[in-house]
Amino acid sequence: MKSNLGIYSLFAFTVASIFWAQTPDVLAQEPRKPNILFIVSDDTGYGDLGPYGGGEGRGMPTPNIDKLASEGMTFFDFYAQPSCTPGRAAIQTGRIPNRSGMTTVAFQGQGGGLPAAEWTLGSVLKRGGYHTYFTGKWHLGEADYALPNAQGYDEMKYIGLYHLNAYTYADPTWFPDMDPELRAMFQKVTKGALSGKAGGPVTEDFKINGQYVDTPVIDGKEGVVGIPFFDSYVEKAALEFLDDAAKRPDEPFFINVNFMKVHQPNMPAPEFEHKSMSKSKYADSIVELDARIGRIMDKLHETGMDRNTLVFYTTDNGAWQDVYPDAGYTPFRGTKGTVREGGNRVPAIAVWPGKIKRDVKNHELIGGLDLMATFASVAGVQLPDKDREDKPIIFDSFDMTPVLEGTGKSPRKSWFYFTENELSPGAIRVNNYKFVFNLRGDDGHASGGLAVDSNLGWKGPESYVATVPQVFDLWQDPQERYDIFMNNFAERTWMGVVMSEELKKIMATYVKYPPRKLQSLGYDGPITLSDYEKFQWVRDALAKEGVNIPMPTGN
Repeated sequence: MKSNLGIYSLFAFTVASIFWAQTPDVLAQEPRKPNILFIVSDDTGYGDLGPYGGGEGRGMPTPNIDKLASEGMTFFDFYAQPSCTPGRAAIQTGRIPNRSGMTTVAFQGQGGGLPAAEWTLGSVLKRGGYHTYFTGKWHLGEADYALPNAQGYDEMKYIGLYHLNAYTYADPTWFPDMDPELRAMFQKVTKGALSGKAGGPVTEDFKINGQYVDTPVIDGKEGVVGIPFFDSYVEKAALEFLDDAAKRPDEPFFINVNFMKVHQPNMPAPEFEHKSMSKSKYADSIVELDARIGRIMDKLHETGMDRNTLVFYTTDNGAWQDVYPDAGYTPFRGTKGTVREGGNRVPAIAVWPGKIKRDVKNHELIGGLDLMATFASVAGVQLPDKDREDKPIIFDSFDMTPVLEGTGKSPRKSWFYFTENELSPGAIRVNNYKFVFNLRGDDGHASGGLAVDSNLGWKGPESYVATVPQVFDLWQDPQERYDIFMNNFAERTWMGVVMSEELKKIMATYVKYPPRKLQSLGYDGPITLSDYEKFQWVRDALAKEGVNIPMPTGN
């Protein structure tokens, strides 16, 4: 027995010795966390890009985006929010915009922005050991606490705080009739491209205006870069970051690249003028966007980092059509600023070698809100249950990695549509059915024609449906032309029970997790004399905060 025990002991010792001797090599061979390259364009229409029936067929070839789709998964039921600031807030926080107070576009000089207590993609991925980087359009406020370098990003480079129109307000060649005092105010409060590192100072790299000028430095001092050239700096920042990241192969990275294209005014860089087949400014700008995405992807391939990088592309909101032809196209009803599909359904593509199969077309219900939980899952990070001020927080985000990897279906069964300061959703989608309660901006032609006057967006009145909402089957009728609530052939009144339950669920969350204060207020109707006489709260509000009728940004 002793000799046998000795043999077993020797065997165990030998096996253990081999195991411990091999452990460093085994650990070294374990794949590190995947990098994440997240590209966001601006106001890109669902039907603008090749994978969605656009591209060459609409006079604006998108070969690089077409290639992206062929290498991964294209989403056809992917949702954003109806305008820039709420769309970007939802993406960054994984929360519907009314929770963070980021429901409306702010004017420069208003201050404020994304509350410091919010988690962002950057701050969550930092917890997983990621190097985080942001370049391009931010549009989530201009206060110090609301900038990317204060919101979880190790570095921000060439960020734009506003939509493109804002950079033309102080330009006398754009608005010669503007009062000189007002122009001086805009010149004073409008910040140009900003750069900085977390915990460090923020520098203004150059001013931005609406001219064809590219002089970032003048006599050794801050210069001016025109709208046509801004995205070239965003591309430059992204390429430089990828080169640097290749030198740190053991550190996973998250880079968020945000192009200004194709938000109007569309002014393509000179090298892209008339490079589209249709030779319009919008089509040329789509070609420019496609080329810049292609160069970033080429750099990722060149460095070899593509093999361990999840690439995700989408845009911030539905197409903005009121500035045709300097605007996007959507085959759906409505436009940016409404709860219709045209204002909310957007292009999205994901590529992840070895994880996502090639040339997959996905029709499951997914949205920008879900990127928070998905990226956190990819990074092996648990979503926090407390905000950055240690108060309870709720996310509206679902982990979509099973969808990406083809191992499961989307856990999301519903989507809520909001405009501006709505607390209850203006519309709800459950599976393929959609209930519309708020017809905001949709007082044009009832058949859903896509003419400008039928897509009034923010300019249209609120028109809430009393008692009976509109109901659409988005599989049979994606353009929302045929209300089937009381149709004898396709009557779906019983869906009201389902929608009611979904509405109860979301409204209950506001009790436990109160929304933050709105960061930018919109006009929500007149204050009447009768209200003033009847209600003490109206008098108190006037005494405390005065009257707020902000300038209409419409972007």
